[in-house]
Amino acid sequence: MTQVESGAPRTNYTAIAVLALLILSLIMAVTNGANGPVVMAAVFVVTMAIGVPIPFAAGIATVAGLYVADIPMTLMAQAAWTAFEPFPLVTIPLFVLAGQLMEQGGMSEKLVNIAQKLVGAYKGGLGLVTVVACMFFAALSGSGPATTAAIGSITIPAMQEEGYRSRFAGAIAAAAGALGSMIPPSNLLIIFALVTDVSIPRLFLAGIVPGIVLGLMLMVVVFVISLKNDYGGTGEKFRWGPLLEAFWEGKWAVMAPVIILGGIYAGIFTPSEAAGVAVAYGLFVGMFIYRGLTVAKLFHAFKFTAIVIGTVLFILGSTKAFGQLVTIFDIPDAVLGLFKGLVEYPWLVMLMIGVFYIIVGMWLESIPQIIIFTAVFFPLVTSLGIDPVVFGIFTVMTCEIGFLTPPIGVNLFVAARISKISIEEISVGVLPLLIPYILMIFLLVFVSDWVTFLPDLVYGPSR
Repeated sequence: MTQVESGAPRTNYTAIAVLALLILSLIMAVTNGANGPVVMAAVFVVTMAIGVPIPFAAGIATVAGLYVADIPMTLMAQAAWTAFEPFPLVTIPLFVLAGQLMEQGGMSEKLVNIAQKLVGAYKGGLGLVTVVACMFFAALSGSGPATTAAIGSITIPAMQEEGYRSRFAGAIAAAAGALGSMIPPSNLLIIFALVTDVSIPRLFLAGIVPGIVLGLMLMVVVFVISLKNDYGGTGEKFRWGPLLEAFWEGKWAVMAPVIILGGIYAGIFTPSEAAGVAVAYGLFVGMFIYRGLTVAKLFHAFKFTAIVIGTVLFILGSTKAFGQLVTIFDIPDAVLGLFKGLVEYPWLVMLMIGVFYIIVGMWLESIPQIIIFTAVFFPLVTSLGIDPVVFGIFTVMTCEIGFLTPPIGVNLFVAARISKISIEEISVGVLPLLIPYILMIFLLVFVSDWVTFLPDLVYGPSR
């Protein structure tokens, strides 16, 4: 999701780009024979500090590193080509488009209705509805910000009308929306798979249980806060009849993840083919079943997808070159040497990486964070005997915290715009909802077998 789509403040990119190029020219003029990795890191930090967008900062830093190390500039083009070459990359725009078609076609309303009949009667009912609906929609969209926008646009105004504090209502949608990056089909898990060559189906299966557990933890926090502040339910008593009726009315929405993910796990089609099936399914249901997909909404869905994938490809191209240069400079080997004294304490290494990822995630968007730092840390964690699938889930979990922390937290901007409050106010509201994410990180570090249980059951042990 771009800054324009998320509601994040715009920046004067022209002035910043000129300033960044001046800094780069100055560095190039005085660093003849200097250390390539140091120069690259310095340029990256400086350009980010003055507000240069991440892809441009990575690109400028890569040029500086290539210049200082006397490496041909053609590496940039070659790296971009290799970034765009993997066929599974096609799954990202297709899943983004499928999520948009399903949202614009009316599936999100059906899922909210099911969630309302399921948990709406309890204390903090609308907050619980938001979490459950986000869990459902996450299995359609593959994106945290998209899930926040789709469900939050329905439930945040409803919560505000029921007397919920605006910052709490927005925080629930932001925190629960981040589940879209964990529950498959997740775009971030796809990016991690492309960078590390880990199986996408294994990662998807591994993301199911952590996503559900995290959702349940969020529901507990929402319930406790609602109990303390006397936020009531919807006023309707729980009854099986209305719930079954809601499921029947929303059966086409509920069947979508069953068909898409079930087809992948059953070996009927690959993740790329599943993404195509998802688009066809979203078109069919939106146009002929729910009939909410008009020509205008169809155009919006394609336009939104074009903006998102254009941004993603630009980020992939620039950060791939940066990551490749990191490998050329033997930075992963240096990291291995740095941590060699902790080889007997892999849990400590994971916690240190987690803290680093959370801090970096406050300033760096998730996709470049995964591409750049996975190249650095992946050889280290695999050498410590940590399962690559577990590290993938761990990486995405820390990225989800980045969605919820300023100044980059995209989910916060989306929810703040819907709630009509400031980013500072919603940042305070989301603090207690970060507790489940922190607990999940500790669970992933100290008890990881439950993460690989499903993929090992379906595909056999990976090691």
